[in-house]
Amino acid sequence: MHSATLKKFTHSHEFGVSSSSDERRTLVVVLLTFSTMIVEILFGCLTGSMALLADGWHMGTHAFALGISYSAYLLARKFRNSEIFSFGTGKFGILAGYTSALFLGGAALWMIYESIMRIFYPVNIAFNDAIWVTVIGLSVNLVSVLIMHNSENHDHHDHGEHKHHHEHDHGDHNYRAAYLHVIADTVTSVFALVALLSGRFLGWAFLDPVVGIAGGIMILRWAVMLLKSTSVILLDGGISPSLNEKIREIIESDKDSRVADLHAWRISSNEVAAIISIITGTDRPVDEYQSRLKNIGELVHVSIEIHRCSELGCLCKNPTD
Repeated sequence: MHSATLKKFTHSHEFGVSSSSDERRTLVVVLLTFSTMIVEILFGCLTGSMALLADGWHMGTHAFALGISYSAYLLARKFRNSEIFSFGTGKFGILAGYTSALFLGGAALWMIYESIMRIFYPVNIAFNDAIWVTVIGLSVNLVSVLIMHNSENHDHHDHGEHKHHHEHDHGDHNYRAAYLHVIADTVTSVFALVALLSGRFLGWAFLDPVVGIAGGIMILRWAVMLLKSTSVILLDGGISPSLNEKIREIIESDKDSRVADLHAWRISSNEVAAIISIITGTDRPVDEYQSRLKNIGELVHVSIEIHRCSELGCLCKNPTD
């Protein structure tokens, strides 16, 4: 086969390439969180403050979860040209998002459990120390939110030299998971600060566990939503019926071709692959069908097989046959 002909039918499988700016933002937040953890644990040991020490270890779990997100970026970039992964490394981020959601849900359940226990077994709170620690944590979280908030990935997804803006943009699930960790921590800090200030100046100590339960339920809801959106993609789902219907309409728009079999699945947060089996009564080239589907931006890899229909009574049989 001539090399030019072979080149025409070969293409890169480098799908799911994440934005480098998202990777940098995630790294900055990981380093910021890890540094805060070191400082809080160090000063907690030096001052004997259990509140500071506890928050330091809490920051450690937060840094670990964010580290998972950053590691996914590194691994996806490292193996993006590897033949081991047939459809690229787009699902590295999905898997990281799923794992982070498990950590987020576990943290939420722990918050709810601890808060319920505090209702039945109240403890004395060192309000001044606790308020100081919460302010430190809230400050770090607010800076982290500002760093991650303006991600270009929330507006579009960069595929090498081409950018597609999709009608139903799913965003980067890995980045979304990291962002949710930061948001959850920020909301928790705000709730905690309100409860601690109320307890310190109004004597409303009961607010501490109540706020803990409310915050835990809200974070648990976020975790469940993230688990649902990532798990369905990991199981080769996540395709809306409208997308399948759109593919069928485009293929069958010539009133001759019929889609006999269609399999579409997500290979990253925003990219879709499809295998389509077509029955037609005429000799239509694969290129014709490929060109028809080019306007579906998220459809980045399409394999088509064509079967010529010549049986009597076939719906797509050419009348002139």
